[in-house]
Amino acid sequence: MEAMHTYFSQQGQISNPGKYETLFDNLPTGIPELVKIVQNITIHVFWVEKYGIQISPTRTEELQLRTIERRLEQTLILDSRPLTDDHPIEKKLYGNCRDHSVLLVSMLRHQGVPARARCGFGAYFMPNHFEDHWVVEYWNKSLNRWVFVDAQLDELQCGKLKINFDPLDVPRDQFVVAGKAWQMCRSGEQDPKQFGIFEMNGLGFVRGNLVRDVASLNKMEMLPWDCWGIILKEQMDQAEDLIMLDEIAVLTENDVPAFNQLEDLYQRDSRLRLDDTCLSYINGTMVPVNLATQ
Repeated sequence: MEAMHTYFSQQGQISNPGKYETLFDNLPTGIPELVKIVQNITIHVFWVEKYGIQISPTRTEELQLRTIERRLEQTLILDSRPLTDDHPIEKKLYGNCRDHSVLLVSMLRHQGVPARARCGFGAYFMPNHFEDHWVVEYWNKSLNRWVFVDAQLDELQCGKLKINFDPLDVPRDQFVVAGKAWQMCRSGEQDPKQFGIFEMNGLGFVRGNLVRDVASLNKMEMLPWDCWGIILKEQMDQAEDLIMLDEIAVLTENDVPAFNQLEDLYQRDSRLRLDDTCLSYINGTMVPVNLATQ
C-alpha cells in the first residue's frame, strides 16, 4: 500500500507541470479550494454557452493540449494572473472532464497527495445512460479510503444536472470505472449501447475506456480520443483478447488493490502499453502523435 501511495503521489509524463510547477506552490491544500481553482482556469467546451458566452471556434485546438505543462502554458497566455485570481469565463482554457481531472491530479501530486485520473462513465448526465467521463480518485488519509472527485461539476452544472450527491465524494454507483462497466456489459447486466457519448457507444467504446483507464493508472492520462494497441482492433472475437480484457477489468473494477499485478500486465502486454506513439482522432481523421515531443 505504501509503495502504491508513493507512486501516485509523484508526477508522470502527462501530469508533470514542468517549468510551470511554481504555479502550484502555495496553493491551498483543501480539495474544495483546489477544485475551485481548476474550475477558475478551465471550462468544459460543451458547457461554454451555458455560461452565456459563445464558443470560439479558433480556440478549439486547446482541446488537443495533452500535457499539463502545455495546458498551463496556454492558460498563462490567456490570463497571466495567478491561478487563484478570478479568471473571466472568456479567458478560461477550453477542456473537458479529462482535462479538469488531470489538472487536479497534477496539483495534488505536487502536494504529495496520492491521486490518479480514472476513465469510465457517469450515471448522472442523462437518465438510463452512462456518459463517457473522467474523475479524480485521491487517497483521503483521514477517511482511509480512495475518494472520487468530479472536478468539472461547479454550481451551475450541479443545478442543471440536478446532482443529488457531493461532487467531492462521488458514489461508486454514480461514477462507474471502465473495468466495472466492462463487467456489467459482458455479464448482460447492462446493454453496452447505454455506454458512450453522442452516437458513439457499445462494447468497443467501453473497451477503449478500459484501456485508457489502465494507461491512466500507469500515469499515462491520454486524451479521450487517443487510440493504440487493442483499442484499434475492429473485431473482439479472439478468445485471448477477451480473456486479457476480462482480467484487467477485474483488476480495475474498484480501487485497484492489486496494483502491482496491473502495472506488470501493462508493462508486459503490447496490446495495453503505450510507447512513444499513438493515433489521435482529430477532426474526423486519425493522426499519428509522437508522445515524446508532447
